[in-house]
Amino acid sequence: MSAVANGLTPTGTIATTDDRRRVVFATIVGTTVEWYDFFIYAMAAGLVFGDLFFKPAGPSLATLLSFGTVGLSFLFRPLGAFLAGHFGDKYGRRLVLVVTLILMGAATTLVGVLPTYQAIGVAAPVLLILLRILQGVSAGGEWGGAVLMAVEHAPRPRRGFFGAAPQIGVPIGLLLASGMNALMTIIAPGEAFLAWGWRVPFLFSFLLVLVGYYVRRRVEESPVFMEIAERREKTRMPIVQLFRKHTLLVIIAAFVFAGNNAVGYMTTGGYIQNYSTNPDGPLGLDRGPVLWAVTGSAITWLISTALGGWVSDKIGRRSTYIIGWVVQLVGVFALFPLVNTGNIGLLFLGLALLTLGLGFTYGPQAALYSELFPASIRFSGVSISYALGAILGGAFAPTIATALVQATGTTVSVTWYLAGVTLLGFIATLLLKDRSGIPLGPDFEAEQTKSPVYGLSRA
Repeated sequence: MSAVANGLTPTGTIATTDDRRRVVFATIVGTTVEWYDFFIYAMAAGLVFGDLFFKPAGPSLATLLSFGTVGLSFLFRPLGAFLAGHFGDKYGRRLVLVVTLILMGAATTLVGVLPTYQAIGVAAPVLLILLRILQGVSAGGEWGGAVLMAVEHAPRPRRGFFGAAPQIGVPIGLLLASGMNALMTIIAPGEAFLAWGWRVPFLFSFLLVLVGYYVRRRVEESPVFMEIAERREKTRMPIVQLFRKHTLLVIIAAFVFAGNNAVGYMTTGGYIQNYSTNPDGPLGLDRGPVLWAVTGSAITWLISTALGGWVSDKIGRRSTYIIGWVVQLVGVFALFPLVNTGNIGLLFLGLALLTLGLGFTYGPQAALYSELFPASIRFSGVSISYALGAILGGAFAPTIATALVQATGTTVSVTWYLAGVTLLGFIATLLLKDRSGIPLGPDFEAEQTKSPVYGLSRA
């Protein structure tokens, strides 16, 4: 059956507006659920896991171990990306999205019923780590499928805006996660939060997964993959082909994301929450107000991410990124001077300034990545670049920041660390050509294979 007969236009997009809206809604909802699960773990690591699972190690080491479990999951993202990329390029995007959603939800719900160290001893942190690894595998496979479903369905002039749909699911997930935790500090204040209040956001994930599963099951397969399947042109070993021909491109794309991810994990990874609320730290602020400030910054991140995707359709992905890196660098240098005042309003302002740059270096990412790789190996290329960027960037950013402050006694060292990774992302962006609007379908594989890296005829 032809693509047109299947309801596809010759450019490979779903023909009706209703179908496009359904795809956008499904990618937002699914990504929101996945990242809500991911973020509530990171926040709990900053707020309570040190006391509940690693307390015998002592206060300082317990904090490092707790944040270390956040970073550990990133090491397993490439495994999820490899598996999702392989099966996504061979069997379709939708199947992978449903599987990763269920895997993430199951792991998160089980964390919510996990006994603590006091109850079962060393088995508690071991089980916690195993569940976090499952979250990492799921997150590694989720993002690539979600962005390709959005971008490959999108009209060519609006790829950036459509591609921002799964991207804004991330700040929405942060918004829900920080909001739920803030709400629980009201319902279960003080010791009650430590005893049982932290578990409720994890258990709430079960309901969110049911909603996400229902929505994702109603979405049609990506039109680009359907065209590939009709022509029986699916690549037998997409990952092998990716690294044989595009290794340098994968590395450069990974550094683009690393520059955003390391800075973003100051909030999403729980570092600011831990730094500002630690009773033994320099600020000792109450959990509730800090969590509400993070919730507010998630809204500014959401808006700037959607705006970044929209702007990239007007001026190109590369130009949008360059603006974003400059704004992000300003936010990096403003963050800790504002946080260290101990004023909640200024803490929120510091986070809000940071998220403006983060949005412009995150909103266009789905379209940028999708336009870098050929159709036959696109899922593998997008997923693996993202997973490697997460390791290079956010995996151990909270742990590194904690160690830097413990070693130097000042957050200035953290500022320079974040400025350095921002500059790395900026340099990686300069190495890439702008391929906004390049045809994404399998008929244009030859054009897609031409290297987007300056100075090379082939990546």
